[in-house]
Amino acid sequence: MFAGWVQERAGETPVRPRDGRLFVAGEGRQYVLLTYTLKKSAFSLGAQNAVLPLLAQASNAARASVPSAEVIQAGVVLHAAAAGQQASREVHTIGVGSMIGIILLTWLTFRTFKPIGLIVLAIAIGFLGALSVCWLLFGRIHLLTLVFGASLIGVAQDYGIYFLCNRLRADPQMDSAQLLRRLLPGLGFTLLAAVIGYMGLALTPFPGLRHMAVFSAPGLVFAWLTVVCWFPALIGAQTLKAGPIARGYKSLVARWPRLTNQPLTLVLVAVLGGVTVLGCSRLTVNDDIRSLQSSPPQLVRDQIKLSKLLDAPSPVQYYLVRGATSEEVLQREEALKRRLDPLIAQKHIAGYQALSNWVPSARTQAERLALIDARLLAKDGPLSMLAGEIGEDAGWAAVTAAHLRANAAPLELEAFMRTSASEPWRHLWLGKTEGVYASIVALRGMRYPSIPVLGQAAEGLSGVQWVDKVGGISSVLGRYRAYMGWVVLGAYVVVFPVLFPRYRGRTWRVLAPTAAASALTLALLGFTGHSLQLFHVLALMLLLGVGVDYGIFMQEEHERGSDAPWLAVGLSAASTILSFGLLGSSGTPALQAFGLTMLTGTALVWLGAPCFIVTKEEPNASPVLA
Repeated sequence: MFAGWVQERAGETPVRPRDGRLFVAGEGRQYVLLTYTLKKSAFSLGAQNAVLPLLAQASNAARASVPSAEVIQAGVVLHAAAAGQQASREVHTIGVGSMIGIILLTWLTFRTFKPIGLIVLAIAIGFLGALSVCWLLFGRIHLLTLVFGASLIGVAQDYGIYFLCNRLRADPQMDSAQLLRRLLPGLGFTLLAAVIGYMGLALTPFPGLRHMAVFSAPGLVFAWLTVVCWFPALIGAQTLKAGPIARGYKSLVARWPRLTNQPLTLVLVAVLGGVTVLGCSRLTVNDDIRSLQSSPPQLVRDQIKLSKLLDAPSPVQYYLVRGATSEEVLQREEALKRRLDPLIAQKHIAGYQALSNWVPSARTQAERLALIDARLLAKDGPLSMLAGEIGEDAGWAAVTAAHLRANAAPLELEAFMRTSASEPWRHLWLGKTEGVYASIVALRGMRYPSIPVLGQAAEGLSGVQWVDKVGGISSVLGRYRAYMGWVVLGAYVVVFPVLFPRYRGRTWRVLAPTAAASALTLALLGFTGHSLQLFHVLALMLLLGVGVDYGIFMQEEHERGSDAPWLAVGLSAASTILSFGLLGSSGTPALQAFGLTMLTGTALVWLGAPCFIVTKEEPNASPVLA
């Protein structure tokens, strides 16, 4: 009986010890299994920088010794390092690309290097200030925050560009300090709206997104203060000269379409509204965390191959078993296993790993001992028959039975955990946690379509909980997608009264371009087959902060009829599109979704904001259509 039990336990893993090594066979080859344990977190850059060279050196040594050797590597640290390297590359690509684009646009607009230097200065101060605040509050910086922070360049330069464009078009007799006083209300409202947009990210439960919010909001404040405090002193009336872009915008302003109450305009608005409704009706949602997977294909293939070779249990789907005592936990594991055994026959799983396989509950051990006593050791039972076969008398059978009973002490879980045999299974025992004992029942050969069936297996079992970490995280993403959707709508409600005291009846004109652009962006996602996820909604939150800037710029100078706000919006939007366009090319799916949404939304706000202005000739325009 013991031999059968040992063979059953050996079937829980294909790994076999031989010559002091662990071997596993598969695909016609023999593999040696080598494990490594990290002393630091796999997400620590220090751990990654220390481990990766050692793994590469070991792999090269194995191939040098046996050229035909195959090395399969797996582990969280490899995926974390790949993500870190990708993020580092994107920080340079997005940051440098945005900066080059801004420098080129500034040169083509002002034909001098001084504005370029000032805008770079404002961006640098904003970036370093944000980095300092984030480091001070959190003590560390997520690489994802730096990637996102690189796109901050496309927003922080808005304030400087707005001042420079107005300085270019202003009366040469007006000094820069006077100009700043005229522009300061608009600049203040743009900062406030942008900070409201960014701080919406702080409402999410994700540390990385909270870091982004804390990074971005102070960064904008520092950049804004640099423009307000330094630009008037460093830029005079004769400093700037109109370049090709500045000259071209004058003619563009006259030909830009306006929102009027003409029949053609009403038809166009109705068509766009219908297209928006149709596109949004086609929009689906996808909160599956696996859609955000961005590990290199080779790492994913190695991970899958190793899991198949080892017949390893799923690390993200399992049963959590709790009880008041360790005995109760073992009994509840056994009740769960009785439900899982039919699922093995139905091919839903290949097997399971549980501590009760090695240490049955005391109740089960007592039942089995009673069965042996009744069936094997009883008087006139098989033991007595054996005594007769080997020439022993009844006394020998009685003594032997008493000896076996005396040595049949039950195996306790704590005693098993102290033996070396328990080492491969210790991860299944969580011990006493939050006042209760807990263990894990892991599944081998699990099929994803079987997840609903496996979840039902735990129903009605006291203390047994089905854990699907992928499904759980996806569910959290879905809840926060809906939650942040309401936050975006709430942000519009908050921004409107903030702007109303200054713009009065024109306040809706400040917000309408951004609201319309957000709706059209969602429609385009529906038409192109993209599924809505949390990061699309977060981008719409940020789009509010960015787009309202353009609405404010356009409404600030409506009475003067200047083309300065047109030029400022054009340059700001072009820079933002460049920044978030590069973010849209990110290999990280979350950032890519964020960037593409911002790219589309910003372009639409840029095109739409000038349509909502009221010129000095029409101050009493209808509050609905101008």
